[in-house]
Amino acid sequence: MISNLVQLFIFVTSTVVLFSHEVDISAKATCPCSEEKLCQRITKEAEKEVLVWSTSTAVWRHYNWSVVTTVAVFRDWDNELMCFAHSKGVKVVLLALFNVNDSSNASKREEWVDGLLTKAIAGHADGVNIDIEGPVSKGSKEVTLLNELTAAVYKAFKEKLPGSQVTFDVAWSPDCIDGRCYDVVELSKSVDFFAVMAYDEMSQIFGPQCTAYANSPMNKTKSGVSKYLKLGIPPGKLVLGLPWYGYDYPCIDFTGLDTCHIKKVPFRGANCSDAAGKQISYSTINDLLLTRTESGRKWDEGSQSPYFDYVDMTNQKHQVWYDDPQSLAIKLQFAVQAGLKGAAIWNSDLLDYSALKRSVAQTKDMWVTLGSVKGAKLIHR
Repeated sequence: MISNLVQLFIFVTSTVVLFSHEVDISAKATCPCSEEKLCQRITKEAEKEVLVWSTSTAVWRHYNWSVVTTVAVFRDWDNELMCFAHSKGVKVVLLALFNVNDSSNASKREEWVDGLLTKAIAGHADGVNIDIEGPVSKGSKEVTLLNELTAAVYKAFKEKLPGSQVTFDVAWSPDCIDGRCYDVVELSKSVDFFAVMAYDEMSQIFGPQCTAYANSPMNKTKSGVSKYLKLGIPPGKLVLGLPWYGYDYPCIDFTGLDTCHIKKVPFRGANCSDAAGKQISYSTINDLLLTRTESGRKWDEGSQSPYFDYVDMTNQKHQVWYDDPQSLAIKLQFAVQAGLKGAAIWNSDLLDYSALKRSVAQTKDMWVTLGSVKGAKLIHR
């Protein structure tokens, strides 16, 4: 995911002193829900986790709430969502963003943890989802500082909000993806689970040619997860993050059977990247399939992913790579077989929640497929 700074305008009269953890939470925040019990934090751990990131205020009532176990609010805190989710037995957690360039500033680190705990108390949050995606050099002091920062968050939340959930978003592989050379083994000791972001896997394209390819190819996803497991991180601490979006690439040339050559856009040491295309939602993808493409949906066996070509109004040829119920089911089956904690979706607002008959069917299929990670049977159309 692309981290944009999100301001959470929630204030509380609690006093927090960091690292000594002398937190006064006796003055409870006012409950905004219709019933006081809905402000009680949910502490029960899900047998299988299904975390979804919410980026919009508009559609969360249309989620399949029987599937979700945690909603991570990737925007302003939403009291209405918190109350509704709690009525369904679903956790709601804060977003936690931190600029790694501030790692050496002790006061900023302390203020950050202070703010997170304060907001959690005020919002009746069930925990925190840490999303730090800045580059950190391997073996640098910033690596150690990030470990310490995460450990401070974990300790503060577990001591002051017993049963709260602390999670951390990591790249699809531990191999310094996008320059993020984090010490994932040490970090894993200070989280309930990692959300392994198995998407944007073409953020760095190495090689002489820049070509369009799958956003979440099964071969790379499986390899990345396997590397986390080989480091000794328990499968029960890994949740597989999957995309409900794809990439639309303008082709500057088209060769071979179906190879779309794309513009060179360097990114963090790679000469090519998926920034040559643009992210488009699953709902937009289905609209393009219906209205623009002549070839229809195609399937790439190597990546276990669908794609298609189309020509826009200016006669520019495009290639779109994405995920749908078939490709997602393959990765979810892998997550189950590998014994992972569950799955996560970036993001749950990218489906078409309108009343159109085809949209209802497409959206239902995506939610049913996601539910398969919890043991639900897939419905094949």
